Amino acid sequence: MNSGNSEPARLLPFILHESRAGFAWKGSGALSLKTFRGGTTLYEAGRGYFSVDDHRFLVLNAGQEYALHIDSPTEVESFCVFFPDGFVERIGQDLVQSEGQRLDDPFGSRSTKSFEWVERTHSMQSSLGETLRQLRHLHRLKTLDAWGWEERMHDLAVRLLRLHQDVRKEMDNLSAAKLSTRKELYRRAYLGHEYLTAYYDQSPSLADTAAVAQLSVNHFLRSYKAVFGISPHRYLTECRLQAAMRLLQTTDRSVTDICFAVGFESLGTFSSLFARRFGEPPSQARLNR
Repeated sequence: MNSGNSEPARLLPFILHESRAGFAWKGSGALSLKTFRGGTTLYEAGRGYFSVDDHRFLVLNAGQEYALHIDSPTEVESFCVFFPDGFVERIGQDLVQSEGQRLDDPFGSRSTKSFEWVERTHSMQSSLGETLRQLRHLHRLKTLDAWGWEERMHDLAVRLLRLHQDVRKEMDNLSAAKLSTRKELYRRAYLGHEYLTAYYDQSPSLADTAAVAQLSVNHFLRSYKAVFGISPHRYLTECRLQAAMRLLQTTDRSVTDICFAVGFESLGTFSSLFARRFGEPPSQARLNR
């Protein structure tokens, strides 16, 4: 039974968990975390392009218009968490308050400040990514009741807030004096980074990538290196080499076919870069799988 001073009931986040080989959707939603397993899903959100797969999850803001596309020869498993309005913000407010403030206002009656999350992908090997993996497993097993789920979702929100803090620290490493400038440079550099991640195999040009980031080519090159510590070309090459290694280890496609499938234009260049990166030629990597 609830007393008049008790905390009002809070809705649990909505979870979307299903598998499809092909799907397209367009609209908007709540603050959400997008994960996929067994294939790749492409998102277009705002001015950005995002590739989400077994290795990366995506954070999208509440109210953000987006479109998603799944086109796979096999089913792709989605596990997406949508937070109720203010759910994460209320937890964030509680974390920054003193013990005295929490005692004076235990149920968060003060207005909460909304967050604007940087829309980008993050590694599934991160703390939040591992938590999402666990939740996906528990959701499949159906072993948690409503109480258990609410505890898990509070933990998920805390980890999301910590991730937000980590992003702010990355922004602070940029040289611009104003926070608003650092934030915008970071966001635009990531637009280019996500574009390269999503379309590395389709020969994206430097000019097109800079245009997606809404920066001049020179400004994009400098901003990208400031954020990531490497050039966009080096990252693009790494994406292609990692994709080639995965294909060599999981398929029987020829080395030549894989070379061109991941975006390289020369078999000789591909073989040389691959051997330098992994310490063995592509043919040997296939034998050692």
